[in-house]
Amino acid sequence: MIRLIAGLGNPGPDYEQTRHNAGFWWVDEAARLLGATLQMERGHFGKVARASVRGQSVWLLEPQTFMNRSGQAVASVARFYKIAPEEVLVVHDELDLPAGEARLKKGGGHAGHNGLRDIHAQLGSPDYWRLRIGIGHPGNRSEVANWVLKKPSPDDRIAIAQAMDRSLKALPDLIDGEMDKATALIHTSKPPRPKPPRPPRTGTQPAAGGDTAGAAEAGD
Repeated sequence: MIRLIAGLGNPGPDYEQTRHNAGFWWVDEAARLLGATLQMERGHFGKVARASVRGQSVWLLEPQTFMNRSGQAVASVARFYKIAPEEVLVVHDELDLPAGEARLKKGGGHAGHNGLRDIHAQLGSPDYWRLRIGIGHPGNRSEVANWVLKKPSPDDRIAIAQAMDRSLKALPDLIDGEMDKATALIHTSKPPRPKPPRPPRTGTQPAAGGDTAGAAEAGD
């Protein structure tokens, strides 16, 4: 099961509504749903809450060390409560997904995300779970730093909120470690592509009512 859920972001009012704080937004709502209250714990370098789910303790965390030192808080809580990397879920903004999409994965690289980079270093392992909240890409690498530290457009903010609502419905499955069920709820499916009608054979009449479209192709 997941015993620690860490949302990534930057502390302070100047950053509250910026794209880089998507992880904070998610954990704020998770705390509300679980009836938990995040409080600053300086010994763990972040805001921490404990929730009880079916008799099991689940810890929520928002590091207050700025993004590039996120691992300090994550590793502190994980070590103190003897939480293994595979029992950790990190929720973070994802440039490589459009606003409105979310993806769940375990392990892998940090793809240049400074928060994940530090968590890798501090935990000494990449084998934790990640919930990637799409924020879109500015289209130019030189604009990325400015992009993540700006507020999303109203349309993007709505799309991000919808992805969060969908992924928060998977919270019980995430905590229980039912990752296949969680994935089915979180991942955005591509709309089915209708197949064109088959032309009638030469010299024959089409069957009454025409052809029935084939099965839709599965999405990601």
